[in-house]
Amino acid sequence: MSARGLLHGKTILITGASSGIGAAAAQLFAQEEARVVLTARREDRLLELVDKIGAAGGRATAVVADVTRAEDMRTAARTALETFGSLDAAFNNAGWTSTGTPMHLMGDDEYDRIMDVNARGVWNAMRAQIAVMLEHGGGSIVNTSSVAGVRATGASAPYIAAKHAVIGLSRAAADEYAKQNIRVNALVVGSTRTELMDEVLSNTPSLFKPFTERAVQQRLADPVEIAQTAAWLCSDRASFTTGAAIPADGGWTAR
Repeated sequence: MSARGLLHGKTILITGASSGIGAAAAQLFAQEEARVVLTARREDRLLELVDKIGAAGGRATAVVADVTRAEDMRTAARTALETFGSLDAAFNNAGWTSTGTPMHLMGDDEYDRIMDVNARGVWNAMRAQIAVMLEHGGGSIVNTSSVAGVRATGASAPYIAAKHAVIGLSRAAADEYAKQNIRVNALVVGSTRTELMDEVLSNTPSLFKPFTERAVQQRLADPVEIAQTAAWLCSDRASFTTGAAIPADGGWTAR
């Protein structure tokens, strides 16, 4: 008898699934035998990914959704339940930032967008996911934070603030819902070769050296390396891990 996948039988919702870490997680989770619900704003990217997963024998569906809209997150959580019969885990990975604008020159609109996507987005997603999980015996939630969630990294001040907030929200939810069998953890992600990282480095090339040299491994991560850590946290093998900020940072925070 062949061994089952790490996520066999689980339904997992992924935000920010149209590229980067989210897209890598979608494919990895499906390979590990999860049914995946993919959310992002770019429908074409989502449908292409659903087709790719299906062609490989996996099960996936897409929901066009914006994490800054609470109703979109409720729709995504309900879709998981209606399509696959459960919502066992969630990987809240959507994020956005900008660089190069000092605090005293940054407009309120830029601040609002960074905070809304990174902090309010996690807030909206978790509230919707927890509401479903409470009705079906619990689950696991993984929220993407960053080294910027524990240190000043050179990223914009609102991004650093928002990623600190992600860790705080994760720990608060872990404490609040432990008795209902819901685990919540944050990933402290280091510099990763994603669409967002490419945009940041294109706007501020000087960040490449500090973003790589400050880590022990002195390189950018491949998105699937982050997805592998998220997969473990979503799985039953991480059953005693909750309220944690788990580094997947190439050793950046070890220094």
